[in-house]
Amino acid sequence: MLRAMEDISLKPDDLKRLATLTMPYGKHKGMPVADLPGPYLAWFAREGFPPGDLGRLLALMHELDHNGLRSLLTPLRKP
Repeated sequence: MLRAMEDISLKPDDLKRLATLTMPYGKHKGMPVADLPGPYLAWFAREGFPPGDLGRLLALMHELDHNGLRSLLTPLRKP
């Protein structure tokens, strides 16, 4: 279980994937990861991110949200 941004490595296409990947389960199933609410991302940060690629991307999205950088994803969204 990932706990913090230090536990992940950034890959070249990660920002684009945040804008296109949808949440596969839960209350926000089908919502793009880039659109997940900040409190939901903060909950994962407190409780632990899921394992694998999804957890790594959720941790990255949490960092972007926490630091007010969501706008970086705007040009990468699907038209």
